[in-house]
Amino acid sequence: MKWEKTISPEQAMKQVQKIFKKRGIKALEMARKEILGEKVECKEVYEALTYFMTEYWQDLARPTLLSVVCEAVGGNPDVTTPIAVPMILISGAIDIHDDIIDESKTKDGRPTVYGKFGKDIALLVGDALMFKGFTLLCGVSKERVPCEKISVIINVMKNMFFELGDAEAMEFRFRGRTDVSPEEYLRIVRKKAADVEAHTRISALLGDGTSKQIEILGKYGRLLGMLIILRDDWIDMVDFEESRHRIRVECLPLPLLYALQNPKAKLEFGKILERKALKKEDMEIVLKLSLRFGGLQQYEKCVEKLENDAYTTLTKIEYSSELCMLIRAMVPPLKRTEEFLTKPTMLL
Repeated sequence: MKWEKTISPEQAMKQVQKIFKKRGIKALEMARKEILGEKVECKEVYEALTYFMTEYWQDLARPTLLSVVCEAVGGNPDVTTPIAVPMILISGAIDIHDDIIDESKTKDGRPTVYGKFGKDIALLVGDALMFKGFTLLCGVSKERVPCEKISVIINVMKNMFFELGDAEAMEFRFRGRTDVSPEEYLRIVRKKAADVEAHTRISALLGDGTSKQIEILGKYGRLLGMLIILRDDWIDMVDFEESRHRIRVECLPLPLLYALQNPKAKLEFGKILERKALKKEDMEIVLKLSLRFGGLQQYEKCVEKLENDAYTTLTKIEYSSELCMLIRAMVPPLKRTEEFLTKPTMLL
């Protein structure tokens, strides 16, 4: 099967969102029922759990990925549901803990649990989701998933946690620095993509995929995960609040790191950093710096290579068009470079 890039990333995202609703909603609703059915006497914690699970955490992507990959190796996608439910909760816990580490009070225009309820409540909610998720995972009946598969799945999850934790700890060194090389940053991005690789490996295993299929789909998951993370970098570049937060608290996004390889860009960016309060106009200048000094262009080439590598990986096995659609949807909706020069108000 040959995949042609006949649709734009925006068109692919619209189709993927329909797939998400079809394949992911059942597991998400079950996950909500499981965690909100727990007896929690503390009003603040229960409110935070409810907010996160019903208003904030619309995680349809992970159960959908499990379903699609399982089907791609000839398995019944329904067998992934008992695993998808705990993994939704575990992934939610990771997300909350990441927000605490990054001091992220808002995302996509919505307050995070950390931003809405504070650090202490957020930490407790993250812990609750983590323990509930692993309890459910270990408690899956052998009639639904054989014990030997559960053992392998838990080991995959363990490896994922260590790699994610290692990446987060290594990323601490990059905060506030303008001398981080794109290669250093991409190494961290690759490690953080362990989350998605874990899902594709586990799903291929549940679908009784061969060792070859599991390895190939694991590689596919790693590349897809990198595309997801780098897509967020792009979004952060054109969102005022996120862009300011990345500059002040987190590691700089990849397009800016590419631009800062030029000493002139670093000098101009340094002048912006000297300002006590960064304004929207400053972020527009940063965006234009990334364009003028080639950061956005180099970023686009990097993303294109990852996209092509992901497609090439899939050609080694029989695969579904949905797997390719997921890749295409995760490519940032890059506009023509002239737009960034003539329409800086693209910043949200």
